[in-house]
Amino acid sequence: MSELVLRRPSDSPLVSPSGRPVSVVHLTAEYHPYARTGGLGEAVRGLAEFQDAAGVDVSVIMPLYRTVRDAAPDLHPIGQPFVVQLGDKAEEMRLFRPAEREAGPRVFFIEHRAYFNRPGLYGEMGTDYPDNARRFALLARAAVAALPKVARAPALLHAHDWHTALAPVYLRGVPDVETPAEPPAVVLSVHNPGYQGHFDPAVLPDLGLPWSLYDFTRLEWYGQLNFLKGGMSFADEVVTVSPTQAVELRTPGGGFGLHHAFTALGNRLSGVLNGIDQSVWSPDLDDQITAQYDARNLAGKVRCKAALQRSFGLPLRRRVPLFGMTGRMVTQKGLDLILDAVNLLDTDAQFVFLGSGEPHYEDRLVALASAHPDRVGVQLDFTDRLEHRLMAGADMFLMPSLYEPCGLTQMRSQRYGALPIARRVGGLADTITDEKTGFLFDPYTTEAFEAAAFRALARFADSRRWTAMQRRAMASDFSWERSATGYLAIYRRALARHAGA
Repeated sequence: MSELVLRRPSDSPLVSPSGRPVSVVHLTAEYHPYARTGGLGEAVRGLAEFQDAAGVDVSVIMPLYRTVRDAAPDLHPIGQPFVVQLGDKAEEMRLFRPAEREAGPRVFFIEHRAYFNRPGLYGEMGTDYPDNARRFALLARAAVAALPKVARAPALLHAHDWHTALAPVYLRGVPDVETPAEPPAVVLSVHNPGYQGHFDPAVLPDLGLPWSLYDFTRLEWYGQLNFLKGGMSFADEVVTVSPTQAVELRTPGGGFGLHHAFTALGNRLSGVLNGIDQSVWSPDLDDQITAQYDARNLAGKVRCKAALQRSFGLPLRRRVPLFGMTGRMVTQKGLDLILDAVNLLDTDAQFVFLGSGEPHYEDRLVALASAHPDRVGVQLDFTDRLEHRLMAGADMFLMPSLYEPCGLTQMRSQRYGALPIARRVGGLADTITDEKTGFLFDPYTTEAFEAAAFRALARFADSRRWTAMQRRAMASDFSWERSATGYLAIYRRALARHAGA
């Protein structure tokens, strides 16, 4: 512990039932800017930074991927290597931190070169690494061993998604795992229930997990091993990323095969919306866009639209509606509805797509741009700068998601006056007001999506009413401060439940 300087504020907003300040440790597979494939890394960072600014002692543990060394080449080892026994093999691990201490949460990286120093986080060329079960079991197991090195007790471990869900299993379900002298309370976040960590149960011994845990109340799921289900069964509290998503998870249509497990959690399951950093996602402060603007003066947005059109080789037409879409080009995001919406795609409008994903969607988008170079622009190489410029230049944003636990894009786009066209699911339903800050539809059909898009086009044709909607959307508050009370309440319930166990 001599190598760490831990902050223990006397006025921490989070204390144990006995009145001691509580340290929060986030365990995650992604954390911006070191590693991210979607919204997970940004969401965890936003929450951790807000908690740190509010006076909570916060640490983050994540793998030392190859991308980490790119983002933070100067790393400092913490203590000596330590050995983790996983199945019949002992793995040597090491803990690192950035050499220069920056403001904000302390970030620790768990090193194992064979498992984490790879070109991808989860796989390559659209294929998962075949040893992902062991890779992320090792992350969870090593994090349990590292807890006393990164946080003082009492602590609360906040694990995120299936990649880290075995941490509560190792803490509470495996007798021969050495745990901290004062074990932490545990909260498990479900960011994307469509990914649960399904593996062949034959890997159980290799992960150091007893067969006794492989039953329908813990790790077994229709003949498979399910990391997320196992973690939920041992967590004090489970939280998902929007109130609507918490309701949907308890239904056969929204629970992704786990609706019975989510229902069985009872009041241990709740939903809290993620937030965005409104100092970063604000057009009046954004130095990555062509011209800054705000809700009172939208002249800068006109310049941003022209710049976006130029960069994608589209005609400079101020009054043509410009639809944008950014993110992972996968089934979840509703690409099938967009690509089948021939009536919309044949409209006198422009479309810009940013991001990569499943090859067949990439191929179809590229073909669409080739066939209509004056109306469709596509860039598969995602960059933060271009995402900002797309938000600022677009009139409307497409989010016809099959499901969307929370979503961050619709929050950002509203702040930039690009009104979302979205399906009424998960966090989209909680953050968009139909006909006031965006346009919502219900059935997952091309017809319903097109109807919402044509409603948006009709409103766009009335510039006075469109500007009023833009200004209303830009005034939306999506800051992390909104989420503070909800997360603190969940943490306090977890601490009380843990203390009474």
